[in-house]
Amino acid sequence: MAVSMRDLDPAFQGAGQKAGLEIWRIENFRPAPVPKSSYGKFFMGDSYVILKTTASKSGALRHEIHYWLGKDTSQDEAGAAAIKTVELDATIGGRAVQHREVQGHETAKFLSYFKPCIIPEEGGVASGFKHAVAEEHKTRLFVCKGKHVVHVKEASLYAYVAFARSSLSHDDIFILDTKSKIFQFNGSNSSIQERAKALEVVQYIKDTYHDGKCEIASIEDGKLMADAESGEFWGLFGGFAPLPKKTATDEDKSFDSYPTKLLCVVKGQAEPVEGDALTRDLLDTNKCYLLDCGLEVFVWMGRNTSLDERRSASGAAEELVHGPDRSKSHIIRVIEGFETVMFRSKFNSWPQTADVAVSEDGRGKVAALLKRQGVNVKGLLKADPVKEEPQPYIDCTGNLQVWRVNGQEKISLQSSDQSKFYSGDCYIFHYAYPGEDKEEHLIGTWFGKQSVEEERASAISLASKMVESMKFLAAQARIYEGNEPIQFYSIFQSIIVLKGGLSDGYKSYVVEKEVADETYQEDGVALFRVQGSGPDNMQAIQVDAVASSLNSSYCYILHSGSTVFTWSGSLTNSDDQELVERQLDLIKPDLQSKTQKENSESEQFWELLGGKTEYPSQKIVRSSESDPRLFSCTFSNGNLKVVEIYNFTQDDLMTEDIFILDCHSDIFVWVGQQVKSKDRMQALTIGEKFLEHDFLMEKLSREASIYIVMEGSEPPFFTRFFIWDSAKSAMHGNSFQRKLTILKNGGTPTLNKPKRRAPVSYGGRSSVPDKSQRSRSMSFSPDRVRVRGRSPAFNALAATFENANARNLSTPPPMVRKLYPKSVTPDSSKLASKSSAIAALTASFEKTGPARESNIPRSPKVSQGPPKPKQQETNNKENSVSGKLESLTIHEDVKEGEAEDENLPVYPYERLKTTSQDPVTDIDVTKREIYLSAEEFREHFGMAKDAFHKFPKWKQNKLKMALQLF
Repeated sequence: MAVSMRDLDPAFQGAGQKAGLEIWRIENFRPAPVPKSSYGKFFMGDSYVILKTTASKSGALRHEIHYWLGKDTSQDEAGAAAIKTVELDATIGGRAVQHREVQGHETAKFLSYFKPCIIPEEGGVASGFKHAVAEEHKTRLFVCKGKHVVHVKEASLYAYVAFARSSLSHDDIFILDTKSKIFQFNGSNSSIQERAKALEVVQYIKDTYHDGKCEIASIEDGKLMADAESGEFWGLFGGFAPLPKKTATDEDKSFDSYPTKLLCVVKGQAEPVEGDALTRDLLDTNKCYLLDCGLEVFVWMGRNTSLDERRSASGAAEELVHGPDRSKSHIIRVIEGFETVMFRSKFNSWPQTADVAVSEDGRGKVAALLKRQGVNVKGLLKADPVKEEPQPYIDCTGNLQVWRVNGQEKISLQSSDQSKFYSGDCYIFHYAYPGEDKEEHLIGTWFGKQSVEEERASAISLASKMVESMKFLAAQARIYEGNEPIQFYSIFQSIIVLKGGLSDGYKSYVVEKEVADETYQEDGVALFRVQGSGPDNMQAIQVDAVASSLNSSYCYILHSGSTVFTWSGSLTNSDDQELVERQLDLIKPDLQSKTQKENSESEQFWELLGGKTEYPSQKIVRSSESDPRLFSCTFSNGNLKVVEIYNFTQDDLMTEDIFILDCHSDIFVWVGQQVKSKDRMQALTIGEKFLEHDFLMEKLSREASIYIVMEGSEPPFFTRFFIWDSAKSAMHGNSFQRKLTILKNGGTPTLNKPKRRAPVSYGGRSSVPDKSQRSRSMSFSPDRVRVRGRSPAFNALAATFENANARNLSTPPPMVRKLYPKSVTPDSSKLASKSSAIAALTASFEKTGPARESNIPRSPKVSQGPPKPKQQETNNKENSVSGKLESLTIHEDVKEGEAEDENLPVYPYERLKTTSQDPVTDIDVTKREIYLSAEEFREHFGMAKDAFHKFPKWKQNKLKMALQLF
């Protein structure tokens, strides 16, 4: 599209350069900027142009343009607003979606910019009206419609009569605004969600027209004269009387059966386009078209059309909707190559390859014109993508338990096997970690690429029962191999994915399909690709042992029997190579490796891979996280319907509903406390249906991670997308009751939060971890045979990870401590007795309680302490005879400055290390550092013992871990 200086209205110069709203009012057929203090204030006699600019995660700016027409605006003003919208689009690069908004029929997206509502005022400028002069308060009646955004109309303006009983109905919400009190009348057929949203309008009226000082009353339809407020309300209408039945109006007419028509605009006239089917091939890049769908009229503008042709097409669309029964029709203008999902869905076929590769020429030319006028054009040019390392937003110091699924059962894995997954198997993991004010839980399933469908279903069923046994206080995750989210990697920290499988299901599949069993063999040839970003996120993935599996962007481990090679691609760095050393300690710790660099490999290396062949050099691209979008879901008879919530906030999450937060790489299914039990149990199915339908046509992977999040137990990696108030999600009652409480109390009620974290009890068991669970403060195995050198760059990366300030922690993490009498070192008999006690406790923890009836999940009530499991009580009674052995427990370290025993023996650092060849045996292995001399302690820790003991325990353990003393 050619752009000249005369096409650009001076009022639009510099528009759209930063995120936010910009509004112009049409005055004398020209756009005049509206001061920000007046944003959201509209006059019925005026027309407005609104530009919404959004900064995406990629750094690019996206634009949406709306022009709003008051019900009393003139035809000429409305036409001027439509034309100026086209010019504004040309000014910002010619790629914005443009919407026509008519008072009383605004789109949900437009209303979302001005939450909770807009209440247009009488008057206008260019239309000849005078603005309403501030006067004594006038009693007004408003009708509210909408579950997610609220359309507010003043009843008298549309009925042209003063408010009366006949204005009320059973189907809607009404707000009666009097001088001293605001009444909300809830029609008996209205939903809880509609009533809750209307309360936001009540709050807006109270703040805007009453300076926040007036009483609030809620009136229920059919409650008659049960209380004084109801009597006062009906008294204003001349007394109570039954409400009339609603009669059909123009607003009730549906466009569902309206035939879709495609018209081509030629010299300002819309002419029908002939064709048997509506396909993308009918659209010519040199022309403009109208797609009339009844409720929506789309204007499609080819990339090669002129500004005058686009203006002409816009005028033809305006004429079309001025016909009879078209007052509710919306006009949406789209540019070729930037069509909306809604527009593309109207066509029988819209090939993916039809998207036009659009250059920055149009925007660059506009920017050049404005730059010559002295305007800052930085915002008009495409910004560089924002490069940032994904953050897990989860505390990585919790406790982990892992099971492998075998048929209909789950087999608990020892700590040494918890990070070894087979592609032919399915796994369940339970991760307990410290939250803001209580212990949080995440229960997930991991499906290997070669796992069988029966065991996948079994894993989901077993995991769901675990969540149900915890009264739905745990978040749930469904994860596929190759699509693991950052939270998964951060929890496990080090993962090895092996070929083949151990389950009966996988073995049966191998026999049935007569395929080779590729299960990992210690003495066979195996090749591992090593990937990750640091000690808290590293993986070794077994790939086919052939040269084509190599990639210049990665490092690899190749072993066959007693021979081990490490291979570094030419595009790797020292950090990547350090990861290989760490993973080698886990895969083959007892063998000396031979280093290979790309282009200087030995013949033996290539022989093991079956010969040298070509291989790629580009990194494997994973699906990246996109800007989040929120959808309200309705699931009935296997059909999923969604409604997008624009410019969402936490308040849009209604406790009666299910919502999906779509981040492309993974999705979150949020389930409110008031959702029915049968609907709550279908949360995972809803998430899978959402991926299947791909409502936004964004090529969602069917194997994207799905999280199920219950209201009141939202994890931090979900709440990060909101400005989150945990007190709101912990409230009881339905949406209306909650918001009425907040409105009458003047703010969110403060809940009594526990000062310390308390272990959550569920299913008759304590959440105390068993012996097989490992401390999450460890970023690598303490049992490594050898310690390899670290590069300076890797040390810096590890230091960042170990820095407490670099983590998303609100409180120090809990530690697992062994409580012994202070003056007694545990002897072998007591340790044996303790081991039996722990084993009994573990057995009690492993038993799955009976499935219980589903209840509506509530926020957890934190007790003074966890109830003791029966097995633990029994053990304590037995141990009281032999010496009162205390059991393992998770608790805060209240004695951070506990003094050391002056009579302890002193040992050299080399013997105290976990990797020592001559280790000391008669010491408390949880406090190796206390056996160091003062000189050696200062040498290795860089501080005196007193300074060290002032640190919290979790930080002490971090320092000890770095020195192999933990």
